[in-house]
Amino acid sequence: MDASKTKWEIVASHTFTYFNFLNLVLAALIVFSGQQKNMLFMGIVITNALIGIIQELKVKKLIDALSVVTATKAKLLAPAGEAGEVAAGGVQEIPSGEVREVPVEQLRIGDVVRFSIGDQIPVDCETIESQGLEIDESLLTGESLAVLKKTGDMLYSGSNAVAGTGTARVIHVGEDNYATQLVKKAKTKRRATSEMQIAIKRIIKYVGYAIIPIGLALYYIQRSAAHNTVSDSIVNTVAGVLGMIPEGLVLLTSISFILGVGRLAKKNALVQEMEAIEALARVDVLCLDKTGTITTGELKVERVVTVDAIRSEKKVREILECISYAFEETNATTDALRRYFDDTKKLEIVERIPFSSKRKYMGVTLRENGREKRYCLGAPEYLTNDRATISKAEQFAAEGMRVLLLAEKEPVALVVLSDIIKEDAAETFRFFREKDVEIKIISGDNPLTVSIVGKRAGLEGAERYVDARELPDDTEELRREVENYTVFGRVSPEKKRLLVKAFEAGDRVTGMVGDGVNDVLALKDADCGIAMASGSDAAKQSAHIVLLDSDFSSMKEIVNEGRTIISNIERVSALYLTKTLYSIMLCVLFIIIGQSYPFIPIQLSLIGGTAIGIPSFVLAFERHEDTIPRGFLRNVLRISLPAALILTGGLAAVTILNKMFFFGEVAVSTLNLLAGGAVSFGVLVSVCIPLSRLRFALCITVISLFCAAVLLFPRFFGVVPVFELFFSLRAKVGG
Repeated sequence: MDASKTKWEIVASHTFTYFNFLNLVLAALIVFSGQQKNMLFMGIVITNALIGIIQELKVKKLIDALSVVTATKAKLLAPAGEAGEVAAGGVQEIPSGEVREVPVEQLRIGDVVRFSIGDQIPVDCETIESQGLEIDESLLTGESLAVLKKTGDMLYSGSNAVAGTGTARVIHVGEDNYATQLVKKAKTKRRATSEMQIAIKRIIKYVGYAIIPIGLALYYIQRSAAHNTVSDSIVNTVAGVLGMIPEGLVLLTSISFILGVGRLAKKNALVQEMEAIEALARVDVLCLDKTGTITTGELKVERVVTVDAIRSEKKVREILECISYAFEETNATTDALRRYFDDTKKLEIVERIPFSSKRKYMGVTLRENGREKRYCLGAPEYLTNDRATISKAEQFAAEGMRVLLLAEKEPVALVVLSDIIKEDAAETFRFFREKDVEIKIISGDNPLTVSIVGKRAGLEGAERYVDARELPDDTEELRREVENYTVFGRVSPEKKRLLVKAFEAGDRVTGMVGDGVNDVLALKDADCGIAMASGSDAAKQSAHIVLLDSDFSSMKEIVNEGRTIISNIERVSALYLTKTLYSIMLCVLFIIIGQSYPFIPIQLSLIGGTAIGIPSFVLAFERHEDTIPRGFLRNVLRISLPAALILTGGLAAVTILNKMFFFGEVAVSTLNLLAGGAVSFGVLVSVCIPLSRLRFALCITVISLFCAAVLLFPRFFGVVPVFELFFSLRAKVGG
């Protein structure tokens, strides 16, 4: 569902459709024929449109209220007109004042905004000040490497801050910058995979092409070969064309998706594309980070181990205190460091090196005794080749710890941290295992550390881990490798995308859960991208679904809801496609043999209402969580095609018998209606198996309604009373 649609657009999307227009034309032809009782189908058309409009308006109201959570905001430093003048040397003076979060739409030319890691650049700006501000412009240029911005450099909307902080002046707003293009990019990113939608659209496309020529040919045969009156020829042609239109299937699919969006919203999931419901329901590989899924995202410093005999523990502590409080932006690591170290500021900081997901470290340049020394804190394997230090770090990692190395030119100390495992992690993993969804952990951390944490959390296969840097970049080679591992460590943003593509290349429906800028590329390319509301704006814009409570465990209910919706749609699709298939077959058959079409519109309305319409709306909203097999069209045709062939063959047999025994036009029409009802109810019973109490009661009710209509109002439906038909056939055949 597109939450940005206006009320008028919603009304128009349900009213001005190709099939609605076709139905109006058919209704006009019925009026011309003078047999107005056959216009009953228009009541169904109008009701369908009203139901769709009302339901989508209700869901839009809910989604509009929730989408505020994911709205892009900017950190406004100074309103337009209050910014400082250019100081000597060309350096822009930064006005003091509080930073306010405001909607992007409120930004004006001249406003000064602040950016830090994870922020999306919403409008075109000129950099005023940069403290290691690195911008990922891959969404605009395709270049995956981040660009370090300096004073005077341009920041383009649609890019993302991945390191450092900075301030910039707005120079373009509205249509003059990339903000509009960013919205388009969010809408034109790879859409969530929907096998069902693709199949239904293909059916509609081919039926749409076939309706007009078949309709014209059928009318010609009714007039010339069957020698019907103009009125009867029109009615028979309308009946043939009407049965081919799968408008009920289109409506039911749309309403099911719309209501699914609403139900998922109540479960704190904002669906940004309706197709994502099906993609999520069919996911069989779910890629996710360790943080926020296995662990709470919080870290705790366990100990500091000095590996440099020259520096005292006191000096090491002073250095780590400087690094811990050197940057304005924080993350789980710096939060843990700040809880462990005091803000003493005993050493002078000359330069700051913000953390970068590419470098895998952060650092500072300190002035000590008149000399400048650069210290870095990050992943040991990125900062040293010293085997003794790396071996010691691996020992801690083998215990499930996260290890950072403090280094100058040589290793100085190891900072040992532990992850806090979520209480419901084991239950969540067990749920996905039972649903046949394979979990893959894709993390930037040490693979051994993640593996140990995964084992502690109950992740099956967590002992199979690999350093992603050792994996090939070729998609085909990577596809063969990825199936051997459950945990992937030291994964770069580009490698995350390659891993997702490798799973998809193996014909797997792949979901990606992420919350950071480094997840954007993978979220965009996954069959279903899922972001946390607490994550970066870029991640939320790139995802198909946003978890508003930022709780991965809520995926259990969301997956169940998605599977319920898709399973129900797939079940009732067989009812609609049976009618479409036998209508096409009958049209072609009776064009070839030059006979009157076997149904009139009001008879199809009776069959459609009792055997398809009422059951579909009951079955579509059942509550269950079935596993969804691949192959929507194959699954549906397995029921629909044999039923359509049986009915076509049955009506052909009735036509042949009529040639032999001359039953009469009304008797033949009665036999056709009964045959159509019998086959349609046979399909209904088939899709209802296994029969629950609700399904059994449904079948009995609609069959009773059909029988009552035929028995009580035979003339209205163009048939003879059943008992009269029985004696008539007995006399004809017996004689």
